[in-house]
Amino acid sequence: MKAAIVLPVLLMVSVIIHAQDEMMVPVTGGVYTPLYGTSTAQVQVADFYLDALPVTHMEYLSFVEKKPEWRKSAVKGLFADERYLASWDGDLSFPESLKKSPVNHVSWFAAKAYCECQGKRLPTVDEWEYVAMASPTLKDAREDSLFNLAILRSYEKPRTYLQEVGNQEKNVWGISDLHGLVWEWTLDFNAIILTGESRNYGNTDLGLFCASGALGANDLMNYAAFMRYAMRSSLHARNNLATIGFRCAKTGKSEKD
Repeated sequence: MKAAIVLPVLLMVSVIIHAQDEMMVPVTGGVYTPLYGTSTAQVQVADFYLDALPVTHMEYLSFVEKKPEWRKSAVKGLFADERYLASWDGDLSFPESLKKSPVNHVSWFAAKAYCECQGKRLPTVDEWEYVAMASPTLKDAREDSLFNLAILRSYEKPRTYLQEVGNQEKNVWGISDLHGLVWEWTLDFNAIILTGESRNYGNTDLGLFCASGALGANDLMNYAAFMRYAMRSSLHARNNLATIGFRCAKTGKSEKD
């Protein structure tokens, strides 16, 4: 009798895991030059998988159903501030209009826990930036002024976190909504703090003047990246903002090889 009950449950879990993996896109690694560091300090990004879309409120609901400790009324203040899931009207409920919108007001701790629950992880800064520099036609569109202008214009639009995921054009990897909906947590979001020490200038006073955030930057015209790095440097892991969501990544060999 027990075997007859357990088997359908195991099959259902298998289907759920398979569906989650199908939503991931294989990314072939390559050489990437980060915004900060010397022009020769290139980073080798290994093959990995990335969610095609940001995590939605509906998907996050499935997570808190399984993990009661991450429900709105139960989460510990150490891991999320008072704005956690601020748009939800209960532990397991939110406005119907948010169903397919990117989940927001989630802390780094919560995003990390969600990804781990799926057998995944948050993407690193280098992985995220590597994929985010791709346009619908180019793997590296950073020198395309129209591409950067489009990103900057998306930053100016209000309340984009209320939009549904998946309505923007996919980039060459088949990944969408990296720009224009929400900022996204990365695994090592606070690894790059824009201070004198991090630029290896020794004298921290060199950073105490207007526009000093450009010191050590490889591309002074990449304003969109400047804004992303500035946002990261101001965050704490327990912060929950309306403008921050996330997606998951997974280490693995690209199927495109």
